[in-house]
Amino acid sequence: MRFRWPLTARRWPLRLDDPYKTLGVAKDASQADIRRAYRKLAKKHHPDLNPGNAKAEDIFKRVSAANELLSDAKTRGQFDRGEIDAAGHERAPEPDYRNHAEGDAGRRYSRAGAGGWSDEEFGDLFSSMFNGAGRAGPPRPTRGQDEHYALQTSFLDAVNGTTSRLTLPDGRTLDVKIPPGSADGQTLRLHDQGEPGQNGGPRGDALIEIHVAPHPFFTREGQDIRLELPVTLAEAVLGGPVEVPTPAGPVRMTIAPGSDSGTQFRLRGRGVPAHGGLTAGQLYAKLRVVIGPPDAALTDFLRAWKPEHPVSPRQAPSK
Repeated sequence: MRFRWPLTARRWPLRLDDPYKTLGVAKDASQADIRRAYRKLAKKHHPDLNPGNAKAEDIFKRVSAANELLSDAKTRGQFDRGEIDAAGHERAPEPDYRNHAEGDAGRRYSRAGAGGWSDEEFGDLFSSMFNGAGRAGPPRPTRGQDEHYALQTSFLDAVNGTTSRLTLPDGRTLDVKIPPGSADGQTLRLHDQGEPGQNGGPRGDALIEIHVAPHPFFTREGQDIRLELPVTLAEAVLGGPVEVPTPAGPVRMTIAPGSDSGTQFRLRGRGVPAHGGLTAGQLYAKLRVVIGPPDAALTDFLRAWKPEHPVSPRQAPSK
């Protein structure tokens, strides 16, 4: 049975700049231009390539959010028309000039304090309120708020990609596609999966932040993966093929005779798979010699063994 990680709801404020400025493209840029700009910036500021760099991580999140908005023709059009802001939230409508009592109408309405209203002025007032530009009408459709969640996933699912079926707090189920190479802290946007809109408005989006659980022996450094590979004394002394675990499955690797603990081997392309314009990473395996349980034959051999070139592993190297 596969373990299903819990999903917890979480909210936080999101303030974003103009997405065109964030990606460094013109407002009439083609989708191909936007895609190229995003890939270039995502590759430069990806958290995997800038471990511990909070500024790079912040830029990467802003670039990703800008690409999410502009790569979708619907949301890009809404932003260009001023219907939503850079975070995808509906903009408040511009206030009607009558609410500010500007111009001739404002001066006319202000007469109430000076000498009362005439029948004609009352007629003008109610006409402007209900039949003019400011007349009452059906409530304006409002887009629903975005929902923010945190999702924990396994190391291998984040590296290889997977689809997880989740149950949201309102009882709905949601299939979340975790793309290959997903990094810890990365946010996925699922359109129209947030709070319902009002008065017929569209739903908000679901923003899911990925949290990657540690692996027993794999560690990740950008696109590369490292592990410590235990080998027997015979394998280290005699060399030969050994099986090495990788995120995509075990592979055979030949180690050289006389390989000591700490010897490192590289397996090309066996790290994090290519994604988002990044090339596949490498897998680095560092050997750790394991003697194993007591063996009488080995003990007798070592007692009688006279090495040709005796060495002391605790002796400082000669300069």
